[in-house]
Amino acid sequence: MALVPSAASASVAQVEANGFVVRHVAQVSATPEETWAVLVKPSVWWDSDHTWSGDAANLTLDARAGGCFCEVLPNESSPKATPRGSVEHMRVIYVERGRALRMSGALGPLQSDAAIGTLTVQLKPDGKGGTQVLLEYVVGGFTRTPFEKLAPAVDGMLGGQLQRLTEKLGGAFAAAFPKIETDVADRPAEEPAAADPAAGLDIVPLSSKPTTSDGPLVGR
Repeated sequence: MALVPSAASASVAQVEANGFVVRHVAQVSATPEETWAVLVKPSVWWDSDHTWSGDAANLTLDARAGGCFCEVLPNESSPKATPRGSVEHMRVIYVERGRALRMSGALGPLQSDAAIGTLTVQLKPDGKGGTQVLLEYVVGGFTRTPFEKLAPAVDGMLGGQLQRLTEKLGGAFAAAFPKIETDVADRPAEEPAAADPAAGLDIVPLSSKPTTSDGPLVGR
C-alpha cells in the first residue's frame, strides 16, 4: 500500500516533529445520504494501487462503532479457497449516517511503526442539493521516517482517494488549503503556530448529541 503522491493532492495542513494533519475538501452534486451510501463502500472507489491485495474489491467497511475497514488477502492459487490472510486498515470509532465517519488507524506502511492516525470524513449539505465533503487525517506518534517526509506522501494518497470518491459521485475536487512549509528541522522555535486552514469552513468539534435533521451540521 505505497504512499505515492497524487496529482490531485492539495496541501499538508500542518506538520510538526511529532505529527501532521492532512485536510482535503470536495464538492459533489449528490445528497449527503447518497454520498454516504458510496462512502461506506470503499470497494467501488478506493484505488487498488493503495491496497495490500492489489484489488479494491477485497475492501469492506462495517460502518458501526467498532466496525472494521478491512481487506481480505485472497488465496493466490484460487479465489474460492480459504484467504491467505486479512488486513485491518482502520477501526470505526464514530459513525453518524449521512453526516460523519471517524476511524482510527495507521494507513499503509505507517502501521509498521508506532504511529496512530484519526481519519474523519464530514458530509455537509451545501444548500443546493449537493454535499461538501471534508476529509481530515491527524497522525502522531513515532515513525522511523520523519513526519515532514511522510506528510506529503500521505497527503497525496488521501487526496487521490477523495478525488476518486468525488468523481464517482460527479463532483469537483478542491485544493482548498494553501501550501505551508513542511520542513520543521530549521523552523525557529519562536515561530508562531500556523493559522488553522479550516478556519472559515464552519467546522467545529462533533457535539456530544446528534443533531436533528433540520439542525446545524457540526463535525471535524
